[in-house]
Amino acid sequence: MTPETILTNALLVLPDEVLPGSVVIRGGRIAEVQPGRSHAAGGLDLDGDHLIPGIVDVHTDNLERQVQPRATARWPSRSAMLAHDQQTAGAGVTTVLDALCLGDLGFDVGRTQTFRDGVTDLDALAHTGLLKSEHFLHLRCELPAKDMPELVETVADHPLVRMVSLMDHSPGVGQYRDIERYRQMRIRQQHKTAEQVDRRIAELLEQRGRLREKQRRWLLDRVAHRRLPLASHDDDTPEGVAQNAADGIMISEFPVAMEAAREARRLGVAVIAGAPNIVRGGSHSGNVAAADLIRAGAVDVLASDYVPPAMIEAAWASAAAGDLTLPQAVAMITDRAARMVGLHDRGRIMADLRADLVQVRPHEGHAIVRRVWRGGERVA
Repeated sequence: MTPETILTNALLVLPDEVLPGSVVIRGGRIAEVQPGRSHAAGGLDLDGDHLIPGIVDVHTDNLERQVQPRATARWPSRSAMLAHDQQTAGAGVTTVLDALCLGDLGFDVGRTQTFRDGVTDLDALAHTGLLKSEHFLHLRCELPAKDMPELVETVADHPLVRMVSLMDHSPGVGQYRDIERYRQMRIRQQHKTAEQVDRRIAELLEQRGRLREKQRRWLLDRVAHRRLPLASHDDDTPEGVAQNAADGIMISEFPVAMEAAREARRLGVAVIAGAPNIVRGGSHSGNVAAADLIRAGAVDVLASDYVPPAMIEAAWASAAAGDLTLPQAVAMITDRAARMVGLHDRGRIMADLRADLVQVRPHEGHAIVRRVWRGGERVA
């Protein structure tokens, strides 16, 4: 007989309701969802906590934070990957798309090494059973970067790639559309003179004019055979969203302006917002607040961006604010996220789906992860 695990005395966050009940797990999958308390011997009492599906994070840069914990300290890559995995699982994230940057615009030294090492480490660890979360790749392709195409070629056919985003972090556009704010940030972060930064900005704008459109078209053609979800990053105008939609880019990732997000909604383009934006109460870059996007009905999925624990906190905060019901908020970090990247075997508490589950206890305005199961096995 297949061993079974029973989780009982829980508030089950289902697609349309919160139900006091129990979940029976067999063979790594949800076998039964039952209302009420189970009286079976050996059932694990969850003390009335919430039970939600395992979180699916479609975009996290958290690996970069582990690789570079301080500005002058680069951590060994394999250790960084393992630390990143521990943190994602501990945050209730059972499925994670590691968002690695392909292309160097000259200010973020070391990102190319992080990409290469990250793929190598994931190849070495993915099939060992040692990772607590299930990891996939999200390719963040910097369109104006000279080295973007050669880096894409190394992973364009990698089986773990689940998503591709098209980025342009040039000064004066997208996240950095306030060019003076960008200028001051670079002077401060890179410890360069104003003259050095101004010279580099001029070089980047000239490079963008030469390469962006040509490399954008190349990238779309290169990955077309994979039929992967395609996202545009930091949309700032309705016109840009419309152009992307015409080219089959049907996800707007972290739009920086309300009008861009509204146009995405009008065109049926899915929108990803950053969970840290909600937890912090606004954008760290001075752009549109994600909570305002949610109130406008212009968000489909939340992603951790750079803080994995922010996802569950943002979902609970959105529900507490009355902007969403708890099932709607949880769906943004589970079901909707899973469907966005074609993972239809997870994301809901439903019979026959994977037993990726998270026990959560709300406490003084926070949502505390108490236990995490992936495929029915306790991982945190």
